[in-house]
Amino acid sequence: MITQQYHIDGMSCAACSSAVERVTRKLPGVESSDVNLTTSRMVITYDEDQVTPELICQKVSRAGFSASLIVEEEQNRKKEEEEWQQQEEQLQAVRRRVLTAICFAVPLLYISMGHMIPVSIPLPELLSMEANPLNFALAQLILTIPVLICGRKFYLVGIRALLKGNPNMDSLVAIGTGSAFIYSLVMTLGIPSDPMKAHQLYYESAAVVVTLVMLGKFMESRSKGKTSEAIRKLMELAPDTAILYENGSEQEVETAFVKKGQHILIKPGSRIPLDGILVNGSSSVDESMLTGESIPVEKQPGDPVIGGSMNYNGAMEVEVTHTGNDTTLSKIIRMIEDAQGKKAPISKLADKVAGYFVPAVMGIAIVAALLWLLAGGKDLAFVLTIFVAVLVIACPCALGLATPTAIMVGTGVGAGHGILIKSGEALEICHKVDAVILDKTGTITEGKPRVTDIISESGELTPDELLLAAASCEQMSEHPLGQAIVLAAKEKGLPLNMPESFESITGAGILTTLKGRKVAVGNRRLLDALKLEAGKELTARASVCADEGKTPMYVSIDGRLAGLICVADTIKDTSIQAVEQIRSLGVRVYMVTGDNEKTARYIGSLAHVDEVIAEVLPEDKAAVVKDLQSQGKTVMMVGDGINDAPALVQADVGCAIGNGSDIALESGDVVLMKSDLMDVYRAIKLSKATIRNIKQNLFWAFFYNSLGIPVAAGLLYLLGGPLLSPMLGGFAMSLSSVCVVGNALRLRRLKL
Repeated sequence: MITQQYHIDGMSCAACSSAVERVTRKLPGVESSDVNLTTSRMVITYDEDQVTPELICQKVSRAGFSASLIVEEEQNRKKEEEEWQQQEEQLQAVRRRVLTAICFAVPLLYISMGHMIPVSIPLPELLSMEANPLNFALAQLILTIPVLICGRKFYLVGIRALLKGNPNMDSLVAIGTGSAFIYSLVMTLGIPSDPMKAHQLYYESAAVVVTLVMLGKFMESRSKGKTSEAIRKLMELAPDTAILYENGSEQEVETAFVKKGQHILIKPGSRIPLDGILVNGSSSVDESMLTGESIPVEKQPGDPVIGGSMNYNGAMEVEVTHTGNDTTLSKIIRMIEDAQGKKAPISKLADKVAGYFVPAVMGIAIVAALLWLLAGGKDLAFVLTIFVAVLVIACPCALGLATPTAIMVGTGVGAGHGILIKSGEALEICHKVDAVILDKTGTITEGKPRVTDIISESGELTPDELLLAAASCEQMSEHPLGQAIVLAAKEKGLPLNMPESFESITGAGILTTLKGRKVAVGNRRLLDALKLEAGKELTARASVCADEGKTPMYVSIDGRLAGLICVADTIKDTSIQAVEQIRSLGVRVYMVTGDNEKTARYIGSLAHVDEVIAEVLPEDKAAVVKDLQSQGKTVMMVGDGINDAPALVQADVGCAIGNGSDIALESGDVVLMKSDLMDVYRAIKLSKATIRNIKQNLFWAFFYNSLGIPVAAGLLYLLGGPLLSPMLGGFAMSLSSVCVVGNALRLRRLKL
């Protein structure tokens, strides 16, 4: 099975996307086919032994549309920019046609309806309906034709779709306005013999409905363009050129020509073009567009840098590690595009309804018209008004736009905060999560040991003096606990001294000579090896630290115990607040770890989790997820994306927390770029807001159509009320689509 994306041309409403899905799903070997109306893309999974891209394109063509395979090269930035440029040009062309149509529709309305206004503006006698009925009709005909030419797409696409057996929104507009125009044309031809036929003209209905629908489509397209702003902003981050740095010389080349392993120079104030490792120099780098973190990150030699981030104040020499589609930025863009292209389960209801909706509306329009005709007492003009109004008001555009626009905006908002949601399905499931499992190390905690306590024995040395002695000795060690002591001293600005001798005792600690004194740093085994005894108070403090999950490191100087330095993997600053916020959403929080029960419970109590599951091997975490699922819970697993992979896959939503590493990007359904647990809360909050927005959109779309069709069919008129004009129907239909897209765009103001 392979999965490919196709660009679909010619779609205008949910009925179109439903038709493309229907014909492609019927092909043998097709496992799934989903079409996104907003992005005009089809994601199809099929057996390449049974189906070919040519066959897929042919099938889509027979349904009245055109399909083109999106090859990998077309995913790059330049192709995307060309597509956006083309869309912008098309939008401007539509704008010109709309303005032209309005210029002709306004005088048409004045000629045809001016006499009905209470304070009417008199028409010249040459165009008077009473004095010159033929001129009155011909003037309207002349003004209507340019409007219909501007809206010719409705007729070209709509009639073709109808003939292919897949009627869509354009078909409704084409049939409705076409019927009104042809009827009016017949009446015009009969005016010389019967001047009263000038009272039965519907040119303004045809022209104004086309104008209003075009205006609605233009506003809808302009709004839809805003939904992909997140991707557009990301695409603009990577510069087109890079400064190649070889043998001390600089050469500016196109970024596309830079190869892995080459060195590039990043000057202050410029963007980093590609992913790499900092070789020389240091600087502050703004990675906010990728991680959502506003504080610049300090970069030193050996640190990774991400393409698209901004270099602030220092020149940097970077060795390129990823190019083209392998860069972090490219992967993020592709991930967001995939998420916006994949459908959420909630959208399937709207798509299914829309697929049957257009034929049903055409049937209702014909039946309503026939019933009024058979009821007697109504002329053909009245029946035509009913027929056109039903067709025009019932277009299912709002239904088709309700879900994809909200998902596009939601995923874009998430990306702007460093929360990458890989699919519409993941976005939807997040709002149902009632159990969150948090891995301890690297998720709740920093994942790096840090000094927590410095206890001096009998006050001989101050805590800083004790730390300085231990850190000076540990400079020579590569052990993580030793490095934590060195880091603590550096953070305090203590001037380290280099030991004269150094000996490492595996599993115990180190023996050194520092300024002529014998200094030892290590655990309880080192004390036993040196035959040193800790006092009662120090032993008690060491026991308390051990119970709290800390590792006691003893320091002796010249054969006497000088003190104790405790090291532990500390809880992240935001973890406690994040757990509280997640729980405030009614979600139960579990912590899972391989640590012993006592240490795990202590960390769990600090983090305020609801339940601690300790002494769990990495391969058994998936079983913990499965057990909660068997209790009927919807589970989100949050891990670092490496040893938690089986659990991430097993969970209903796998949430990989990482700093943008390849493994984190590939793992899970949601990626938290900042390694901040608060983003788990934000992801769930974003999901709830997006689903609420989709439900609002679907409700108003269904409610509008349910209310609009009976009114257009003459229900109010039957009860003594007014008859709905096709013009008002066209305006209401356009307004409903614009409202749905506008409601989705409100998500951009969501405070996370």
